[in-house]
Amino acid sequence: MDEALIRSLTPSVLTVLVRRGADFAAAEDAVQEALVEAVRGWADDPPRDPKGWLVTVAWRRFLDAARADTARRRREDRVEEEPAPGPAPDVDDTLQLYFLCAHPSLPPSSAVALTLRAVGGLTTRQIARAYLVPEATMAQRISRAKRTVSGVRFDRPGDVATVLRVLYLVFNEGYSGDVDLAAEAIRLTRQLAASVDHPEVAGLLALMLLHHARRAARTAPDGSLVPLAEQDRGRWDTASIAEGVAILQAALARDRLGEFQAQAAIAALHADAPTAGETDWVQIVEWYDELARLTGSPVVRLNRAVAVGEADGPRAGLAALAGLDEALPRYTAVAAYLHERDGDLDRAARLYAEAARKASDLAERDHLTRRAARLNSRRREGR
Repeated sequence: MDEALIRSLTPSVLTVLVRRGADFAAAEDAVQEALVEAVRGWADDPPRDPKGWLVTVAWRRFLDAARADTARRRREDRVEEEPAPGPAPDVDDTLQLYFLCAHPSLPPSSAVALTLRAVGGLTTRQIARAYLVPEATMAQRISRAKRTVSGVRFDRPGDVATVLRVLYLVFNEGYSGDVDLAAEAIRLTRQLAASVDHPEVAGLLALMLLHHARRAARTAPDGSLVPLAEQDRGRWDTASIAEGVAILQAALARDRLGEFQAQAAIAALHADAPTAGETDWVQIVEWYDELARLTGSPVVRLNRAVAVGEADGPRAGLAALAGLDEALPRYTAVAAYLHERDGDLDRAARLYAEAARKASDLAERDHLTRRAARLNSRRREGR
């Protein structure tokens, strides 16, 4: 069995059934039954046209279910409309599924789960493991999402921005268990980039590649976080960096700047620096200015304060931080870092300890706790 082939065909087969009139939930069930049959039979007798085989078998499974469901008599009329078996049209309808799974009526968690199931081809068990929730919980979440989008027709343009937001959420989930969600998000975004000509799709793909390129250097052997400035840049994936930069340059050349392109430009400047000390912080501040203009996000302004602190000194960074809400996530950690850079070790240690108590991520909490302990040790040695 070629698992990669199966996963690449699944969304287009599902879309064919929906286009023929099957509602999303019933179509998805039928496709899953066809996949089970493929697993059983393809190893010994693979079909010449895998997509056509899956479409034919899935459509028959759907019709079987429709005939058995007497409460839905309208589907009986479709029995006579069964198309003749044969090669399926070589049309990639995956993009339509992206828009359906990112339906505005779905909460983000459900949109992500449905995208991974319908477009990514992951099983409910795999998605549940990735999110560290019981399989039954994830099954309920996906079922509710399918019921929500059932009956939605592909007759309106989709919202690319919503699809990109869902893919960005998938990427930020990272990886857990046997499913690498960061790599899966890159795979899905490549699919989307091949289906739609939009500079922000390219911007998101570039951003993912540039961030993912640093993945191997982000953690120490003991699992602890390694800050960007302390990472071994020799462990960065130079091929992914080169690809991300090339994709970004092509997108920026179209002069239709969006927030993902701006974020990718910042990531590219970090990736381009041979050492942390050679980072072009002045240009990074300029890109944060663009990003703040595009988004109005206080989180962007928080990250900009760090860049200002690097470009113009910690006092300037603290001045940029002063106008922001102290309740922002990571505000206290940023304040601790800037006070440390300014030489106020006592205050920085207290702020690192406070930030550690607020952190929800265990690795980040441990990192901040170690920073506080290190500064307290330095203070004691200096007395």
